[in-house]
Formats: sequence, C-alpha cells, structure tokens
Amino acid sequence: MMKKHLLALSIGVALGTSPMTGMAAEHNASAEQIMQELEALKQRVENLQTELEQERARNDEIEETQKEQAEKVAAAQEKAESSSPDINVGGAVRFNYTVDDNDSDQKDRGGDFAFDTFRLNLDGEIGDVILSAEWRWYEYFTSIHHAWVGYEFTDDLMAKAGVFQTPFGVLPYNSHNFYFSSLYYVGLEDNYDFGIGSTYTPGDWRFDVALMKNDDRLWGPEFDGSGDTDTYDANVVGYNGNQGATEAINTLVARAEYDYKVNDKLTLKPGASVKYGQLEGATSAGDGDYYAAAAHLVANYDRWNAQLQYTDWEYDLDDPDAQFLNYGYYAGLYTGPLSAKALTANVAYTLPVEWGPVSSLTFYNDYSVIYDKNADYEDTWMNVTGMAVAAGGLYTYIDIVNGENQPFISGGTGAMTGDAESNTVFNINVGYYF
Repeated sequence: MMKKHLLALSIGVALGTSPMTGMAAEHNASAEQIMQELEALKQRVENLQTELEQERARNDEIEETQKEQAEKVAAAQEKAESSSPDINVGGAVRFNYTVDDNDSDQKDRGGDFAFDTFRLNLDGEIGDVILSAEWRWYEYFTSIHHAWVGYEFTDDLMAKAGVFQTPFGVLPYNSHNFYFSSLYYVGLEDNYDFGIGSTYTPGDWRFDVALMKNDDRLWGPEFDGSGDTDTYDANVVGYNGNQGATEAINTLVARAEYDYKVNDKLTLKPGASVKYGQLEGATSAGDGDYYAAAAHLVANYDRWNAQLQYTDWEYDLDDPDAQFLNYGYYAGLYTGPLSAKALTANVAYTLPVEWGPVSSLTFYNDYSVIYDKNADYEDTWMNVTGMAVAAGGLYTYIDIVNGENQPFISGGTGAMTGDAESNTVFNINVGYYF
C-alpha cells in the first residue's frame, strides 16, 4: 500500500502537479460558481423589489382614483339629498258646537254643530331654503293663512319673505282661547301680511324687523271690494262704511323681547313693539298714515303662564269726516275705531294628566278691553273662561265667552263702534291635527 502512494507521488512530481493542487483548483471553481449564483440571486431579488414597488405604486394610484371617485359619488349624493324636497305635509279638520245667548232659535234647538275649518300645511326645506305654507277651507270661503320662504344665515339670524305673521305684541298669540283677544279683530293679534322680515336672537334677546308691503288679500289693491273680506285675519278695507275706500301699505314693524330667567321656575319676557305705515285710498281722501305701539310681558312660573299687554294706535286719514274703519275678515265686514287704547290680561294653568289619550288640561281666563276710542264710542270688552284638552291628535277648546261691542259675540252686530248689550256664547271647538 505504501508503495502505491509513493508511486502516485512520484508520478505527480514528474508531471508537475500533486493531488493537493487538484483539490484546490476544484474548490476554487466551486466558490466561483457560488458567487455567480449569489450574484444572480441578488439581481433577481432586486428585480422583484423593483416590480413590487411598481405594483405598489399602481395600487396606490388605483386606490387614490377609487377614493376620488367615492368622494365624487358621496358629494353628488349629498347634493342630491340636500336639493331634494324634504317637506312635511300636515293639516287639521275642526268643528264647532255653539250656543249663542242672543240667538233664541238656536237656544231652542239646543245649539248648532257645524264645520269650522279644513287646513293643509306644508313645512320643511329644499336645499337650505325653509318653506312654510298653510291654506284653509271654511264653510263659506277659502283663504291663505301664511306662505313664506326663509333662510338661516347663522344660528341667530333668519330672514323670510312672503305672507307671514306680523311681529307685534305677545307672540305667537296674545290669548289662550279659540276666540283670541279683542285685538285680533282690529288686526293687532295673529295678523298676516305680504312682506320681508328678519329675526335676530343673540343670547337672551330677540329682535324682529319687517317691512309689510301690503295685507294678505290675494286680489290686491283693487278698491272695488272684491275679495276684501275673504281673509283669515282682520285687514283695513275702508272707512265710514265705504268698503274698498282705503288700505294699509308699506308698514315698518319692529319688536324687541328679552328672555330673563329669574330662577329655575320663573321666566319673564318683557318686550315692546311698534309699527308705522301708510294708508292708500281709492281717492286722496282715503290717504294717510297710521301707527300702533305696545308694551308686553309674558311670565312663566312652573305650570302657570301670564300675558299682559298695553296697546295704543291711531289711523290718521286725510278725510276730516272719517269716523271709523271697516275691517274685512272671515267673509264679513266689521267696524273699528280710528284710534283707541287696549289692555289684555290673560292667565293659564296647564295640568299634565294620564287619562287614556288625554295628556294635558289647560285652564285659562283671558280678558281684553278696548277703550278711549275716538268719537266717544263705547268700550269693547271680552272675557273668555275655558279649558283646552290635548288628547293625541285631538285638541279641544271649551269656552264661555262674555263680551260687549265685540264682533262675533255682542248681538251679532260686528260693531266696535256701536252700543250693544253684553252677550254670552258657549263654544266647543274640536280639532284633529295631523
């Protein structure tokens, strides 16, 4: 064995090589191959990284495009939703049961039950524009109640245009009963006109300013008497018994009220209102101007509510023979003084109950008097003692009304410029509101 190794070694030496040299060469070749493979692998890794980055970039681009498209779709949907009408439809149907002490025939048959009103209400928004409208059907006429559009510039400032409630005196009503106060019948409570106005409510204050262009008659200033009386509220339509002789136009109204929270139970709302406008006549004799001013207070204590108001007004016509005004409302013609003063004093107590569908009872007594009239006309007064019952969609007024020289009450004369005796009316108004 030893001889064989020596022989191989001898041959190797003779050839100039050795087994160790061959082994080294073989090792170097393997190392070089490994390096080449590593280099190739590194290149492949770099290529894969490049492709991955490109793929990520493409995915980011796709995601950004999808995000932009989603935002465009959302914006389009929001615009469509904001511009689509969001209007609530409501209304009411009401009936009256009446016993008039001055109507002997009615008393003999135990009173009359009659249709009072059907009304349709539309309230809501289209885009950012507010809409409110109401149309009324009565037994003997139809009439607009209000119809206006508005916009809220801020949480404290809103403007409106159309037919809306004149911001004067205790709002929204200077009464609790179905018959309102005597001021309603001379256009100084719950009165509506065509105009533009704004309401500003900074903190505890409320300020209203409005320009009422003309009244809410839909037939315009025709001075022929047509449509003068087919209105929900009282409008000046003439004087001295001459229907269509004059009307109020271009009336500027301002009102301020402060909401003073005395404590957790007592809140006082003192305020003042003023209005000034022009009178336009069918002839120059019917021209002139007028004003009205009021100081008012609303007090809420626990379940109690009190309303107080002093009002003064005067109509100054160019006709020196003018004695009284004609008012048109509820398809009738009524009279009122050119100048007067008025007091209203109302109190109410609301009692929550759980009697089946009945949720509350409101007991009230509303008193109003119009005095110091021109031409020494007799005073007008009205006192309403009653109760309002809320039961689901039903709201019922039960009133005992006493009055003198009061339209709808005092002998049916409709005259605030007469000398009628006092009269009593018992009335139940049942309304279903939806």
